[in-house]
Amino acid sequence: MFRGTFSALITPFKDGALDERCFRDLIEWQIQEGVNGIVPCGSTGEAATLSHDEHEQAIKIAIEQARGRVPVLAGTGSNCTAEAIRLTRSAREAGADGALLISPYYNKPTQEGIFQHYKEIAASVDLPLVVYNIPGRTGSNIMPETLARLAKVPHIAGVKESSGSMEQTSEIVHLCGERFVVLSGDDSLTLPLISLGAQGVISVVTNVMPRRMCELVDHAMRGDFARARKVHYELLPVMRAMFVETNPIPVKYAAFLLGKCGPEVRLPLTPLSRASQQRVRTAMVEAGLL
Repeated sequence: MFRGTFSALITPFKDGALDERCFRDLIEWQIQEGVNGIVPCGSTGEAATLSHDEHEQAIKIAIEQARGRVPVLAGTGSNCTAEAIRLTRSAREAGADGALLISPYYNKPTQEGIFQHYKEIAASVDLPLVVYNIPGRTGSNIMPETLARLAKVPHIAGVKESSGSMEQTSEIVHLCGERFVVLSGDDSLTLPLISLGAQGVISVVTNVMPRRMCELVDHAMRGDFARARKVHYELLPVMRAMFVETNPIPVKYAAFLLGKCGPEVRLPLTPLSRASQQRVRTAMVEAGLL
């Protein structure tokens, strides 16, 4: 179920509130452009600044708009295990197909603590779970050996791997086996990670170039690495531009340039600087988006 190109959706805001119309339009566009699934309320969706009501509302909107056409992998992670369970239960009740759970941040648990966190959630909610490893945001790295243990836990289906380490991803694929799905968490590493055995990506750049990212992944998954490599290099400047400042600041500005939503982000994130605006605009013009 969780293979191919999944879009890590931005959460559009208007005057400080969730912009439901833009959110629904964005989801519809993503599906029409061919993404294999959508991920509301992840890091790109500014989940850390959403209220509990907004978080649940965004997931419900995504499920309603998807109408079963693609899987909805709802972001339900927290650094509090009990809170993660509550959010995951809520997503399951709303009809989500699975949940993406970031490793506990700030707490900096041991590897045993990380394992017990996910094991407790898996035992509490009957829903496929995807672990999210992003050490740059959480302050801790989920080691391949820990993921190998988690791969044996019922309901834990895979990992979004954002360590940026090719060696670590190789070891995860090797230790966890084919049943455990490894998804790239970095657009620019998607092609090489698929060559190592990853089975797709949870992508940021899909918010502005969904069809092209789907083409890259489709070529790579079929083993046509020459065509995948061509698309990779065409997209690379835009991929880089999406991270000139903290995600999702640049991609929201890029979506704004395309008329998909406003550029509004919530504090402590701030609007894209003028210099970065020019970099984003230039990359989009060169890619033929503007």
